[in-house]
Amino acid sequence: MSIFLPLIISFLITTALTPISIAFIKKIGLLDDPKLHKHPGVIHKKITPRGGGIPFFIGIALTGLFFLPLTKIVISLFTAGLIALLIGVLDDKYDISPYVRFIGNIVVALIVVKAGVTIPFITNPLGGILYLNSIILPFNILGNYFSFALSDIITILWIIWVMNMLNWSKGVDGQMPGIVAISAITIGLLSLRFAGSDHFSKISVDLSFAIAGASLGFLIFNFHPAKIFPGYGATAIYLLLSTVSILSGAKLATAILVMGIPMVDGLFTIARRLLAGRSPFWHDKKHLHHLLLSFGFGQRRIALFYWIISAILGSLALVLSSKAKLFAIIMLLIIVCGTLIFLHRILNKTYDKDCL
Repeated sequence: MSIFLPLIISFLITTALTPISIAFIKKIGLLDDPKLHKHPGVIHKKITPRGGGIPFFIGIALTGLFFLPLTKIVISLFTAGLIALLIGVLDDKYDISPYVRFIGNIVVALIVVKAGVTIPFITNPLGGILYLNSIILPFNILGNYFSFALSDIITILWIIWVMNMLNWSKGVDGQMPGIVAISAITIGLLSLRFAGSDHFSKISVDLSFAIAGASLGFLIFNFHPAKIFPGYGATAIYLLLSTVSILSGAKLATAILVMGIPMVDGLFTIARRLLAGRSPFWHDKKHLHHLLLSFGFGQRRIALFYWIISAILGSLALVLSSKAKLFAIIMLLIIVCGTLIFLHRILNKTYDKDCL
């Protein structure tokens, strides 16, 4: 039971902090007015507080003071998270450029990697291990030569990818915190295998359950109809989740599988935008959750759909071998991409008929 204390404590803290934060956020005018917010993904009808990343992150950070050692990695991780939160709150207030936000993603990822968080190797599902930290790549940046281990480059890309992919997965009320909670619990349970002998895995266990508890606490106020939105500040939580997936012995295949739906939707979105000659940074209303809304699904049903699929994939991740996980990821990629293509074609045909 003691292993779930971080979950319980972070749940209670976040549940208590969120109503206070809502009142504070309203007072400082950190609000999302659908009449003024020119974003194609806006689906709400009434003014709603943004900045939910504030109580979300504070709930995890305060829990961390009780359960996490003040090591260089932990301090750097929460420093990077605080920077991500501040950038996010500024975006929630002023809607800053997505390119500026992306530069912020790079900065916080670099802070985490500089502290020693890295993906030193990946297991080949067909046999053997590929040591990424033994591959050094040279770079010429503005006339200055630098060398980076492939392990660090992949770690930076992974952190940035998770931060952006999960940010795209908050399109309907309750969708994102449910996915994060299930993902964090899955990673935490798998990390328990190594927690007795691996210092990093012990950090991963406690931090994973703290993330899960805060997610469930925030979900109470974010489920439809949402009393508060996570806002871009919630990227601080995605940063923490991406890092625990690295620190744990659970391996990235587990994180990829449990977050499979938003992962594939994110890849499909980038490919779709690039093929259309558009920047992958600029928003549209064609994510999977938007398509489901177009076909008459309600926000609660869509959120539940994401949670159920994530829970099923998380359960599979607990029992599958590395080779089986690879097969499951490939099958998921094919099924979700096929579904997205099918839904887009139906929607386009319906649109063409309406225009006739």
